[in-house]
Amino acid sequence: VQLQASGGGLVQDGGSLRLSCTTSGRTFGSYGMAWFRQVLETEREFVAVITWSGATHYADSVKGRFTISRDNSKNTVYLQMDSLKPEDTAVYYCAEVYPGNTPIGSWGQGTQVTVSD
Repeated sequence: VQLQASGGGLVQDGGSLRLSCTTSGRTFGSYGMAWFRQVLETEREFVAVITWSGATHYADSVKGRFTISRDNSKNTVYLQMDSLKPEDTAVYYCAEVYPGNTPIGSWGQGTQVTVSD
């Protein structure tokens, strides 16, 4: 499954962005879908996950500011990011994940989010 994230950009401190992730090649499976982010040469960091049935879980650093959602009919998962902070600056990736948030398959194309102060 090829996953492609989009919707990133440059935004000021306190601003909002909405990321989208779509699949090519096949429809969503019954796995969870998650967002991760990575700052240059550091480990990818878990951001949020949503199960097939819609249950969600967030990293403490984004809880209350980010909202993950999915539209299975469109094979798309979203990440609404509000009250953005400079420390949210990263490349954001989406992935299908096993329980425990282990990514399935290879990483797709990420999208750069830059928050200026």
